[in-house]
Amino acid sequence: MRISTSAAALAVGGSFVLAGLVAPAAQAADPGQECRSLGVANLYGEFIEGNDTHTPDAEGAVAVGGNADFTGGFSVGQELTQAQVDALPGRNALVVAGKLTGGNTQVMKGNGVYGSKADGAVIQAHAGTVGQGASPIDFKAEFAKLRAASTALAAVPQTAGATVQADGPNLTFTGGDAKYNSFTVDAAKLQGAKDIFLKVPAGSVTVINVTGGSYDMAAAGTTGFNIWDAGRNGFLLDDKLQSASGGAIRAKLLWNFPTATKVVKNSAAAWAGTVLAPNAAFDLGSAGPVNGSVIAASLTGKGGAETHHYPFTGCLPTTPTTPTTTPTTPTTPTSPSPSATTPGATATPNPSGSATTPGTTGSPSAGGSAGPSSSTAPVAPGAAGPSAKANGGDLAHTGSGPVVPLAIAGAAVIAAGGAMVVVARRRAAKKA
Repeated sequence: MRISTSAAALAVGGSFVLAGLVAPAAQAADPGQECRSLGVANLYGEFIEGNDTHTPDAEGAVAVGGNADFTGGFSVGQELTQAQVDALPGRNALVVAGKLTGGNTQVMKGNGVYGSKADGAVIQAHAGTVGQGASPIDFKAEFAKLRAASTALAAVPQTAGATVQADGPNLTFTGGDAKYNSFTVDAAKLQGAKDIFLKVPAGSVTVINVTGGSYDMAAAGTTGFNIWDAGRNGFLLDDKLQSASGGAIRAKLLWNFPTATKVVKNSAAAWAGTVLAPNAAFDLGSAGPVNGSVIAASLTGKGGAETHHYPFTGCLPTTPTTPTTTPTTPTTPTSPSPSATTPGATATPNPSGSATTPGTTGSPSAGGSAGPSSSTAPVAPGAAGPSAKANGGDLAHTGSGPVVPLAIAGAAVIAAGGAMVVVARRRAAKKA
C-alpha cells in the first residue's frame, strides 16, 4: 500500500527538523566560547577594595574602594589608549571612593572622581575632568565576584602533564596545553625560589594557583621571572623593555592567591603577569614593578614600585559548583583538541639542564591533582550554569544545555509525522 506524498514528506521533514535543532546545540559546545572575565577589575591596573597608599605612579587606571594616600606625588593612566579610557566607568582613570590625600595627583588620561579630599590635596586632569562625586563602581559587589572567581579557579585541577619542578634555587612551571594551563603550588615552595621559569605555548592562558595564607617573595630574594621564548629557543627575563613572544604569554598569565591575606613583592624583582589576591594586603615594596595588574584588598608601594600597564587578556574557565558532570551535558565535546603533545613543551630540560619529569608536580599541594583528569580543557564539565548577567564579572554561556529540550521537541515533530502516516494509511484502506 502506498503512502501519500504529503504524509511521507511530513515524516521526512520531521527528521530534518530534529537534525536542525540538535546540531546547532552540539556545535555550541565549543569550549572556546565560554569565558569568565575579571569584570570591571580587568579595566584597572590597580583595583583595590580598601586603602591604596602608593607613589610615584601607575601606568594604567586605578580604582580604590577606600582611601587613597598619594603623598609624595602620583600619576595615573599615562599608558592608556583612547579605547581603554572609553571603556572605563564614566571614563574615570582614577576612582577613589573614600578620601584622597596628596599634594600632587595627576590624571594623565581620562577623568577622575573622589568621595572627598584632605586639606591641601591637589588633583589635576590633563585630558579630562576631575571632581567630587559618588563612585561609579560597586566595590563590594565586584569583590564578591572576584573572590568567587578566585576560589573557582583554584578548584580547577592542575592540567594533565603540567609540572612544577624545583631544582636548587630554580622553580620551573612547564605546561603543554595550547589553550589553558593550570598549576598549583604551595606558597612556601614558591617563595623559596630565587628564579622562576615558565614554559607554556604562546597564546595559552596560564593560571598559577598559590595556596597558603601568605606569600613573601623577599624571603628567598626572588629576583627573576623568566618566560620561554619559542622564537629564541630559550628563556627571557621579563621586564618592561622585553618579554617572551612579544608579551603574549605575560598578557595571559594570572597569579591566583585565593586564601592569602598578605602578599609581599621583593623590591628587586619585576613581577610578570597579573596578580589576583582579593583577600590580601599587597606590598609592592620600594622598587621593581608589577608588569600587569594588581587586584587586592589593600595596597602599599613606594619608590620604583610601579604597576605597569599590561592588562590581563586571557579567557578564564568557568567551573561547576560540584565536581560531578550534569547528566544532560555531553562529556566529549567539552575537551579541546589534544594539546599535551605540543612539541617541546613538556620534555625540554629546565634551566639547570635536568629534564622535567612528565606527570609530576614536585609540590605536595599539587601532587594529588596531576593525575588523570579532564582538566586539559579550558572549560570544566557541567559549566553551563545560571544564565549570564550583564555585569562585567559574570559568564557568557554558549554551552550545550539546550540539547535535551530540543531533542524532545524534535522527537515530537517526528511523532506527529508518524501519526500523519498512520492516518494516510487508514484513509487509503477505506478507499480500497
